[in-house]
Amino acid sequence: MQKSSNSWRRTPVALAMAFVFGMGATAAGAARAAARPARPADTGQITGTVNFRGQKPVLRPINMGKDSVCATLHTGPVYPQDGQVNSNGTLPYAFVYVKESSATLPSKPPSTPVVLTQKGCWYEPHVMGIMVGQPFEVLNLDPTTHNIHVLSKTNHPWNVTQEPGSPSVVRRFKYQEVMIPIRCNVHPWMKAYIGVLKNPFYAVTGKEGSFTLKGLPPGEYTIEVWTALFGTHERRVTVRAGETTTADFTFEHQ
Repeated sequence: MQKSSNSWRRTPVALAMAFVFGMGATAAGAARAAARPARPADTGQITGTVNFRGQKPVLRPINMGKDSVCATLHTGPVYPQDGQVNSNGTLPYAFVYVKESSATLPSKPPSTPVVLTQKGCWYEPHVMGIMVGQPFEVLNLDPTTHNIHVLSKTNHPWNVTQEPGSPSVVRRFKYQEVMIPIRCNVHPWMKAYIGVLKNPFYAVTGKEGSFTLKGLPPGEYTIEVWTALFGTHERRVTVRAGETTTADFTFEHQ
């Protein structure tokens, strides 16, 4: 009797090869699934407002007269950013971030740099976040000499002078540290702060004092808010898939 042309599929070698190929396809499929970003329906978010209650600090105009170049770059008075309160009773420049989480969070840093610009004898932005290992780039766009003094404690501190038109300075931070002050030794009113994190979930409040942390895996979280003058607050929140959790904070000052 002539054997069926499909009889090879029943041999032990053929079955073993089919099993190996099947396992390979399954592993490849799992790898592709892991590489895909989480869908919005699979994650949640935290939104909130950082409020202020009490006596607002009295902010006096900055005297930039020690550098004639700086003085000519502004047409009106310039006030310190630390201690500012928005007109709606909220705080700008508050750094909000995931301090702890029961969920596994992304830890691979982006290749794009976080940029700090020196313009108008001012640091822009005033408060920022960055991931461990992500490039940190500093630019000098002013026609005067500046100095970047990074006063870190956990990471290695550094101090670099930038002449007008000089190349940008690029560094990386090795360890998590919240927050790191940055100063200009030439212009003492220039101040900035950077929060170095192992995860990408952080935000800085603006003119409305609000924040949103998107794409969070479901789990239990500790959210901390840092301010330059009023200290820090933290609270525990639960994040559920497809839902928004509200976490408001209030800082008081007498």
